[in-house]
This record gives sequence, structure tokens and C-alpha cells, in this order.
Amino acid sequence: MPDLTVGGAGVFRNYLASDAQASVVDDLRDVVAAAPLFSPETRWGKAMSVRMTSAGKYGWFSDRRGYRYEPRHPSGVDWPPVPESILAIWHGVTGLERGPDCCLVNFYGEGARMGLHQDKDEADFNWPVVSVSLGDDGLFRIGGAERKGSTQSLWLSSGDVLVLGGEARLAYHGVDRIRFGTSQLLNEGGRINLTMRVVD
Repeated sequence: MPDLTVGGAGVFRNYLASDAQASVVDDLRDVVAAAPLFSPETRWGKAMSVRMTSAGKYGWFSDRRGYRYEPRHPSGVDWPPVPESILAIWHGVTGLERGPDCCLVNFYGEGARMGLHQDKDEADFNWPVVSVSLGDDGLFRIGGAERKGSTQSLWLSSGDVLVLGGEARLAYHGVDRIRFGTSQLLNEGGRINLTMRVVD
């Protein structure tokens, strides 16, 4: 059971111990070596402040054509498989047998943020979205199913896991800022956010 809920999303505080966090980061280095981080564009041609890559059957992608999932990295290579250490988090917090089709990897450097958005490029919203925080603290904000309206904010720390499911599955959410330098997990600082989703 989650330790608390915010905007209907379940939050598992300190779900990953420090050694488990380090193990996941090691596995992510292999993912990034196979499918390097890149800076996508929004539909309006503006570069996002986060860099990203993906693992799994699909990777999330954005350019002037819109937001979508793609079967290959922009370089043309297949996305690497989702590491077992990350799949274990999905199964542990959801209790589901089915695994995610995509693990989106977002890297937040100093000054990076993510505006309010919905995760709605998937075929079936009955499946939850699982978000894992690694590295520096991030100020997470969540609202309702409409862009306008009240929101709640919560600092997420390294090792925290958040689940968007049920009524919160289509909640608008984002990361307003990070507290750069609050974690020693990443050698050069910053925050990694993993977002696991069922796409098909």
C-alpha cells in the first residue's frame, strides 16, 4: 500500500533503498549506451529542457508532428529491453503480471522542468503509469483531468515511486523544478525520472 496519496496518485516513499537505486542507475547506463539521450522538440518546435531516451517495445517521442510512441530510437536502432531491476519495481507496486511496453527515461539537469501534461498517448487508460524518482529532489505537481483547476505539490526524493491509476490516471501533472545537488546518487547531479507505461 502507498504511504500517502496526492491528487489521487499513490506515493511509495523510499521504496528503493540506496543500494537498489545505485543498481538501477548502473542498469540505466547500459540503456543510455545503447540508446543515447536526446532532446526532443514540442509540437511548436521548442526544445524540451529535459533529455530523454526509452527502453522496451516502444519509446516515447515528440517533434513538430506531435507526441507519440515509436518502435525505434531516432538513430534507427531498436530500444533496449527494460532492465529487470526496473521491471521489479513495476510488478512490486502494481501487482500486475503484465509488464510495461515502455520505460521512458527523463534526465533533468539544473534548471530543467516539465510542464503540466497528461499521459494519454496509450491505447488503454485502465493500466497505471508508474513513476520512479532517482537523484535530486523534484517538485511534483498534480491536478485533475482538466488543465485548469487546483493543483497540489509534493517534493519527491530519490527512491520514491508514484503510481497514477484509477481516477488519477489522466490527471495533469508535471515537475516545476529540481533542487540541484540534493542527492549524491548521480556523479554530476541532476534527476532521473522513469515512467513505465502499457502502450498497446
